[in-house]
Amino acid sequence: MTLQSDIENLQTKTLADLAATTDLQKLEALRLETVGKKGALTEILKGMRELSDDDKKTVGALANAFRDAFASQFEAKKSELELESINAQLGKETLDVTLPGRRQKQGTRHVLTQTLEELEAIFLGMGYEIVEGDEVETDYYNFERVNLPKNHPARDMQDSFYITEETLLRTHTSGMQARVMEKHDFSQGDLRMISPGRVYRRDTDDATHSHQFHQLEGMVIGEHVTMGDLKGTLELVIRQMFGADREIRLRPSYFPFTEPSVEVDVSCFKCGGAGCNVCKHTGWIEILGAGMTHPNVIEMSGLDPNIYQGFAFGIGQERIAMLKYGITDIRGFYQGDVRFLEEFGN
Repeated sequence: MTLQSDIENLQTKTLADLAATTDLQKLEALRLETVGKKGALTEILKGMRELSDDDKKTVGALANAFRDAFASQFEAKKSELELESINAQLGKETLDVTLPGRRQKQGTRHVLTQTLEELEAIFLGMGYEIVEGDEVETDYYNFERVNLPKNHPARDMQDSFYITEETLLRTHTSGMQARVMEKHDFSQGDLRMISPGRVYRRDTDDATHSHQFHQLEGMVIGEHVTMGDLKGTLELVIRQMFGADREIRLRPSYFPFTEPSVEVDVSCFKCGGAGCNVCKHTGWIEILGAGMTHPNVIEMSGLDPNIYQGFAFGIGQERIAMLKYGITDIRGFYQGDVRFLEEFGN
């Protein structure tokens, strides 16, 4: 039979070529040429339509035996060539273990993170708890609970990004003070807390302003809290952040949620109070706002303002970092410039 002899001849030639192949690409090409959809075996078997049923069985069995033999030897040859390729590659990529290692470049915490960690460590040492809240706040807790009712003119200073009429991106973290006052058990002692986080105000971005920045607000509420406690607390914080020889002064001011309210200045750390360009020749640098908690704020939390008093303060992390490290442009904190960030690696 012609087809039978054709298959036998193809098998003899193909298996010999398979054994002699030394390249993976040529091996794959041989497979396609032999048993592929358009290969030599397919072309031979097209002639089966002219055979008798008995001859078809004989040729079919012979073709299947050839496919099995080819597949077995093909996989063995493929594994052999792949192993040779790997060994050859490894031979080219020898590793000299005596060479010095390559030091991986390490990052560092952001300067604002470092500043926050310093502040938190100070307050934790004084027995304060740290409370964090959501950046999306209700108008009620953001404004009304800190003595800023609707249409109060002081809201203009904290114009914000509203999501709905009653929901906004918080303008300060004071909302957490009201929430904690509601839950605190004053029979267990005074409330001492700080609430750090990102806040938002619709402002023009320039060297000293940003539409988003970071605040750390604090509050102490108890039965015997005085303005002296506020001053002593702020003196300790300022001296640990800027040096033991720093002094502070309190100037009368106005905040809707404190009464009386004060602006807090620190003696200039560059000139020591003599006057220079940093302090605008006054000897003092304005650093934060504070005051005694307004009786309305205490009363709205279900407490008797005739029994409970307290103080509150708001510290800007960017403000502290800019003064401590001599940073002149607030935008450097947010632009992700590695050269800027590397300055504070230590």
